[in-house]
Amino acid sequence: MKFDELVAYGQAALAFVRRVFELAVRFNAKTFAGIVGLNAPRHADPSFLRKDYAYLFERFYHYLEAVSTEEMGLVVFDELEKAQSRILLGQLEKYFLESEKGYQRSARIVPEPFFVHSDLTTVVQIADLAAYCVNWGLRLKGMTEPTRVEVEPLARMVYDMKFVGQWFDEVSQHEKPLYGIFYVDDLRPKRERATTPE
Repeated sequence: MKFDELVAYGQAALAFVRRVFELAVRFNAKTFAGIVGLNAPRHADPSFLRKDYAYLFERFYHYLEAVSTEEMGLVVFDELEKAQSRILLGQLEKYFLESEKGYQRSARIVPEPFFVHSDLTTVVQIADLAAYCVNWGLRLKGMTEPTRVEVEPLARMVYDMKFVGQWFDEVSQHEKPLYGIFYVDDLRPKRERATTPE
């Protein structure tokens, strides 16, 4: 391909993604994304569900509560290698059956996920586009990595579609905003962070 053909192809790809996101906005789609720092410390016990997944389920649960008293949510994952999928299934089972919050959220979220091939499933392809744009074009407080300037407007579209809800903070006894897109720089639970020397 010649340079001008590559430029035209790139511009067409950006226009296509912009149109996909415009349609998503038109149909009132909501976005959820957990952005994890590259060097975020991880949980010592690999059988536990990662914090970013737990936060996503928290936000998905509150979204479902806001939408309807009866709506159930389905979780769809891009298919992983089978051994990885089994590990994730074990973590999800432990979260939804053995943790208090997970058990509560299983009342609105079907605790058995679907695994699909993203190249064959349109909606997952849209999620892939959103994830790519967030990864390369969005920076939240605490994030310092550079962005790709041409992706920033698309990332802003994804960010503007984020779910915004409320959660009740028992410490302050006030409701606080809950955002569907968030940044996590430490995946360890509070008790593990408290016992680890800095």
